[in-house]
Amino acid sequence: MLPRRRRPRGGGGAPPGILSPAVRFPGVAIYLAERRMGRSRRDFLSRLALSKGFRVLDAYSSAVTHVVMEQTSAEEAICWQESRAAPPPGCTRPALLDISWFTESMAAGQPVPVQGRHRLEVAVPRKGLPSPVWMAPYACQRPTPLTHHNTSLSEALEVLAEAAGFEGSEGRLISFCRAASVLKALPFPVTAPSQLQGLPHFGEHSCRVIQELLEHGLCEEVERVRLSERYQSMKLFTQIFGVGVRTADRWYREGLRTLDDIREQVQRLTQQQKAGMGPRVCSSSVVSWAAEGAFPHGRVLGEQPVPGWLGGQTCPFRGKMQGHDVDFLITHPQDGQEAGLLPRVMCYLEQQGFVLYHQYRHRGDPTHLTWPSNTMDTYERSFCIFRLPRPPGAAIGELQRPCPTWKAVRVDLVVTPISQFPFALLGWTGSKHFERELRRFSRKEKGLWLNSHGLFDPEQKTVFPVAAEEDIFRHLGLAYLPPEQRNA
Repeated sequence: MLPRRRRPRGGGGAPPGILSPAVRFPGVAIYLAERRMGRSRRDFLSRLALSKGFRVLDAYSSAVTHVVMEQTSAEEAICWQESRAAPPPGCTRPALLDISWFTESMAAGQPVPVQGRHRLEVAVPRKGLPSPVWMAPYACQRPTPLTHHNTSLSEALEVLAEAAGFEGSEGRLISFCRAASVLKALPFPVTAPSQLQGLPHFGEHSCRVIQELLEHGLCEEVERVRLSERYQSMKLFTQIFGVGVRTADRWYREGLRTLDDIREQVQRLTQQQKAGMGPRVCSSSVVSWAAEGAFPHGRVLGEQPVPGWLGGQTCPFRGKMQGHDVDFLITHPQDGQEAGLLPRVMCYLEQQGFVLYHQYRHRGDPTHLTWPSNTMDTYERSFCIFRLPRPPGAAIGELQRPCPTWKAVRVDLVVTPISQFPFALLGWTGSKHFERELRRFSRKEKGLWLNSHGLFDPEQKTVFPVAAEEDIFRHLGLAYLPPEQRNA
């Protein structure tokens, strides 16, 4: 029996595109912007509107016709709207309205005509620098494209985040990641420190770094970190297959600095690390979308070796045409029938000569499926290094020397039940910061727990049934963001 559906928290509206039987004005879809309104007041106003037959949406989407804001200037409203995803072709942006239109409509018991005094769209044309823009506090609430306006600034903060991670400072790592993520989502290039005012997650340290970059073209702290021996060695070591921060830190403290130093200690390496140190396993080696043609799109292995299985890479690298590794999710149209697929897949791949190395991990404790845990997933999987053919005529180096006919590429194969496939797909698509923010939003704002197995309600002890990623966003009251907009 499917768990009983509960009304989503934080607004009480029907899901986007679905009309409640009590809706009296189907042509009007209201979105109450929580900024400056506050969550509790927004909930109260949502219930009031629903009781009078209005349609209220929990998430901003192309279905919204009226956006209602409180204590917000026209220019702030315009900035807010520009930070949202553009409507699909043929759809117009919703009207930006002051709370006065809402209160008058509630008093009248029906939508009152929108007059000039209600609108927040008549803003004075901007001159000079863009004004500070309002931005949603969670990365999962805003689209973040691969190509953005502030690449050099965000990369500087990410260097500091990475260095903090190497030192085990999780708090500083997350702080710099959040600030960098905000920069990536801005609809304009930052050219003055004043434009950072009011942005979420921009503390004194991040502001100081950006100010120095804007004024001098570089930041002394960032350059010092980037050129430091420890940072360079830790970055090099952690790019080796099977090497984490702890191992890299131990090697550095033991005086190791280069890959040649590691090779001299080969007897101390695990089998996984030895495979990662192979001559053609290089972190800078890239694999093109669809693994450079090694696997056809769709039913990757065909129907004869492993009938009925489905395979999918987690989006073309979130919009990139190349990446350093490839993830495949494997499932079956019937729950439970995915058991035993992975050994058959691996057998077929080995027969084809693709596999240089693989490490198998059994499926974990199934109790993780029904209650939140610190483990993101317990799926059966195989961590692999594949031998993939290079495109004909490829060359390397400045002298354009011919390449070897093959190269080694990192590939992960993950098996999931079909009922959990949307959660696994969402969890494995990334980016890492986007996934972290999505789980934080679920827990802090909705009181729900999200991982790669499901979305859990700890009060009702139920799991939300879904058929696609879009359903997960809808349950959380979020606008759906496709993978290419998750580069947070």
